[in-house]
Parts: sequence; C-alpha cells; structure tokens
Amino acid sequence: MKSSTFDPVTQDLFEKQLKIAMVFVLVIFGVIFLRLWFLQIVNGSFYRDKSENNRIRLESMPSFRGVIRDRSGKILVDNRPSYDLCVIPEEIHDTETLLTGLAALGDFDMTSMKAKIRQAASGYPFKPVCLKKDISRDELAMLETRRFDLPGVMITVRPQRTYFYGDLAAHVLGYLGEISEKQLKSGAFSDTRSGDLIGKTGMERKWQKSLKGGRGGEQVEVDAAGRRIKVISRSSPISGADVCLTIDRELQMLAERALDGKHGAVVAMDPRNGQILALASSPSFDPNLFITGFDEETWKNMVSSGDHPLNNRALTGQYPPGSIFKIVVALAGLQEGVITPDETVFCNGEYSLGRGKYRCWKRWGHGKVDLNRALVESCDIYFYHLGMRLGVDRIARYAHQLGLGQKTGLDLGNEKAGLIPSTQWKKKRWGVPWQGGETVSTAIGQSFVLVTPLQIATFASAVFNGGHVYRPQLTQWVRKPGGENIFEFKPQLVRDVGIKPKYLELVRKALSGAVNNPRGTGTKAKLPDITVAGKTGTAQVVNLKKEKNAKAKGEIPWKYRDHAWFVAVAPADAPRITVSVLIEHGGHGGSAAAPIAKKLIEAYLRVPVDS
Repeated sequence: MKSSTFDPVTQDLFEKQLKIAMVFVLVIFGVIFLRLWFLQIVNGSFYRDKSENNRIRLESMPSFRGVIRDRSGKILVDNRPSYDLCVIPEEIHDTETLLTGLAALGDFDMTSMKAKIRQAASGYPFKPVCLKKDISRDELAMLETRRFDLPGVMITVRPQRTYFYGDLAAHVLGYLGEISEKQLKSGAFSDTRSGDLIGKTGMERKWQKSLKGGRGGEQVEVDAAGRRIKVISRSSPISGADVCLTIDRELQMLAERALDGKHGAVVAMDPRNGQILALASSPSFDPNLFITGFDEETWKNMVSSGDHPLNNRALTGQYPPGSIFKIVVALAGLQEGVITPDETVFCNGEYSLGRGKYRCWKRWGHGKVDLNRALVESCDIYFYHLGMRLGVDRIARYAHQLGLGQKTGLDLGNEKAGLIPSTQWKKKRWGVPWQGGETVSTAIGQSFVLVTPLQIATFASAVFNGGHVYRPQLTQWVRKPGGENIFEFKPQLVRDVGIKPKYLELVRKALSGAVNNPRGTGTKAKLPDITVAGKTGTAQVVNLKKEKNAKAKGEIPWKYRDHAWFVAVAPADAPRITVSVLIEHGGHGGSAAAPIAKKLIEAYLRVPVDS
C-alpha cells in the first residue's frame, strides 16, 4: 500500500494555509467578541432601557374637565361618559363576518372600519383600535347584547364635554377644539399632547389651565405583540377645577328667547360691581358640535355665513349709538358749564349750519326744550346746538371718561374698542380737517361714533352708580376639587368719571322721565311697581332719502333699516340691574328694544306686571 505522506513542498503549503485559516477564524471571533462587548458593556444600559420600554407601555388616562355653573350653582357645562366602539385585530376570526354583524346593529361606516382594522393588524394586533366614537345608547345596548357573537369587539369609556342647554350662553361658555401644532410648540399648554381638546373661546379658553385638571396613567406590561399582561402601576387623573359664573341662567334664557329670530345682543349687568348677569348674542351656535365634530362643508357654512353666528355681538359688534350718546353730550355740557339745566332751545324741527340742514326726528319740532325735556323726548335740535357749543374734542374727552371708545377689559376674547372721533383722529386717519357738520351728527351718536353693547351697559351703570366705571366680569369663583379657591370675584374699579354728583342726578332724573313720562321715548319699558330709567337710540345705517309718500318701513330692505337701541337701569333710585339691548336693523329703539329690557328687569327683580 502506497504511503499518503506529503512531500516537503506540499506540507509547507498546507501549514501556511492552515495558519491563514486560523488567523481568519480568530479575527472573526475577535470581531464577534468586540461586537458583543460593545452591545453588552458599552451600550448595555441603552438597550436594556429600550427592552424595558418595549415591555412596559405607558397608557394615558384623561382627566375630567371642571364643571361650569351659573351664579346660583346650576350646572351649565359638565362631562358625560362617551362609549367608543373598539376592536382588537388579533382576536378577530373573520373581518367580513364581523363587519356584517356590526352593520346589522347600528349606523357604522363599514369602509372606514375595514381600513382601520387592516392597518392596525399589520402593526400591533393586540392594541385596541377605535372604530367609532360616542356610539348611541341604542347601539351600545345592541352591541352588549351580541358581544359573544362579535369576537374582538370591546367598548371603552372616556369623559366627553357636554353643554346641557345647547346654544345657551354659547358665546360666554365658548367651545373646545383640538390643540394645534403651533399651540403645542408654544409651551403655553402644559401636560397636553397632540389630539387633546382645549378651550378655544369664552370661559373654556379663559380658564383652560384650571378646568383641564391633571392627566393620569397606567404602566402596563405587554408582550412583543402588544398584548396586555398586567398593570404594574396606576396614577389616577385629577379632576379640573369648577368655575362659577356671574351669569343668571334664567335671565340668560330669557334674553336669548327675546333675541330669537333677530340679529343683536343683550347685556345685563349689576351696576354696583360690574358682574354680568346675562350676555346674549344672536344668531348663536351649539358648542356640542365642536365636540362631536362636523364635516368641512358645515364648518365653511358656519364661518362664511352672513349671519356670523360665531361673532359675539355684545363685544365685537360696533354700532353707532344713536340718541343714547346724548347722555354723554348732556353730562359734558353741564360739567363744562356750556349749558344750564333751565336754559332752553327752540326746536322747530330743523337746524341749519352753512348750506346743510339737519332735522329732528319729530318733523314739526318740540318747541321750547330744556335739558330734561330734551332727554325725555330725545330732541335732536337741542343736542345739535349743545354739540356745536362743546366741540367734538370735549365731547370725545367725556365719552372716554365714561368708558366709550375703549375696551372694557372683559377677558372673553376679540373685544372691540369702538370709536370716538376727534379732530386729531380725523386728521391722522383721513388727512383732512374736521367739519362742523360732523360735530352736529356726532352730538346725536351718528357720524363716526361706534360703540359695543357691553360698553353701553358699562357706561349707563356708571351714570347710575355715582360715577364709577367698573370692569365687567363673568366669574364669581374658580374652585379646586378639594375646596380651595383659585379665584374669587372682587369689584375692579377702572376710574371715576369726574362729573359732579348733582349733574349725574339731573341726567338720571331725565332718564327716569324718558320711561315714565307719557311723552318719553321709552315708555314701553315702564313697570307699575318700580321706577325704570332708560334711553332709546335709533341709529341710522345709511342715509335714505325719504319720499313724501313713503309707506311702511317694510318697503326698506332689512339691511338698510335703522339699528334699535335701548339701555335701562332699575330701580332708578337704588340700581340693581342695567340692561343694554341692540337689535340690528330693528327700527325704533322704543318699540323694538325697550320691551326686551323690560322683560329682563321684570324677571330679575321679580316685579309683577298687570296682565
């Protein structure tokens, strides 16, 4: 048998190849060792934490948002349980069979549901997927009854905001909306994440930080597929603080019923401290729509509607005040000594200035008129004369002192300042000098003058409370669940008007006559057992040339009709309520606005009225 020994050359070559192979194997093992060392020693803590995080899931638990109440504690806004239909994809045996079963039990979007299930199944199949939020009670009952026939289906419960009275006080309460990316990045909304609802307007926005409460959560152990194994720890959510408003629910309801079918605003205020008792704007909206959601078309219709239901006319509506502004001119004339209470002006129905002729609302005039009668019967000619004596700049100064032409400070969002014109303002705005005819129009609340219904309520309150301009407020208190008050109402005095008490009293007496004197323009606000004081205002929208044989006002297009104003205070000798009413294109303040103020005063003071 032949020997199998290698020759020296072959042996040497074999040994060299063996050494190379051994080096290669050692290098490979070295690389593997270094890699293991790097993973276990250098980055061990990183991958250990990552592994733990994959094993432990943090699940958020939403808090209950604080309740909003009226001044007597009646709940206006609360939370209710929302039942959501969810499924666990891994537990679904047959998707088509499940969807067919669901279709027979309620109004479900099968196409959307199928897409959600397919998408979830490719990710974490044991993680619940929400198919429909806030199912109806009937749907809930049907699903619970058929639960055993619907494998994979589960019902989850979460708190949902609910506005008990629909559109009642919608502009005061505001609404919730999903937090935007910009708001998240701002850092102003702590403990908030994408998808959360926050207050967008009204009291919901103002007290967002207090109302939202604190989020809770669970540490849940899950497997690699996302299946829950056990709850490791749990932190209960903290309910938000309750907010009690100054609003009177019944008075607010009455104000909104009075505005039904109209465009306008009503503000009722306690003149002694600035508490707002009712604040209504019409047309309105239902804040619940922003919770349940609506399609893009509905939203577009809402924001582009000529009715502007989202606008709070009490704060953002700017209107010429008409004859209500005569109160300002009267006080300015008295304080400046331009006129005395007994001095008279003859009204023949027409006032001439240069080539211009300015008429009184009473075609044939009022005859001899003093200050009291001028306010009671709202004589335009008297205030044309007085306005020219004062000049627009002095009128503007007193208007500002009384709170007009500036924001009241009510923190409800988007408040407008209105406009009180002056010679300097016109020169800056238009680059032309002020004209005498503009002073004449300003003296009766026309020309460039613009005010809000809230400003009128604040201004009238100052006239009757001794000359104190208070900042309007809507919140009585904000209270944590444990009973600790975060905020308590305190009157906030903005300024004293700086007008002598005797002049304020003269004007108050005249405004009482405007309601209680048979010749007064506000007699439709008169009550039998209490003295109501007030002033009408009819603000011209456009200058319409009235033909001699003009027929009923119904012939004038609605958008060109005059705005109707009325402001009232009662009781006149010891005021407890001020009511400002504005009806857009309502016509005469005495007939369109005064009856509304009467209803609110009667309801609030509980004064019986003859049937």
